[in-house]
Amino acid sequence: MKICNICHKISATDQDHLDCVQKRSIEMENKDFKNKIPEKLNLSMDKQELGIEVRAILEHLSKEKDKEEEI
Repeated sequence: MKICNICHKISATDQDHLDCVQKRSIEMENKDFKNKIPEKLNLSMDKQELGIEVRAILEHLSKEKDKEEEI
């Protein structure tokens, strides 16, 4: 028996729980995706051509990104 490195609960096997590993993988993919949105869409160059809704979404995502970096 071993303690899972992710959830810190007892694991019957000598490895981390599979669901914990998958959850952490999904969380990392989501974080990477959010961080790469402006680069993928090439929107960081000319924001004036975007609609007001798209600019609001981008501002919201960048604020969220900044909050995560502070933590």
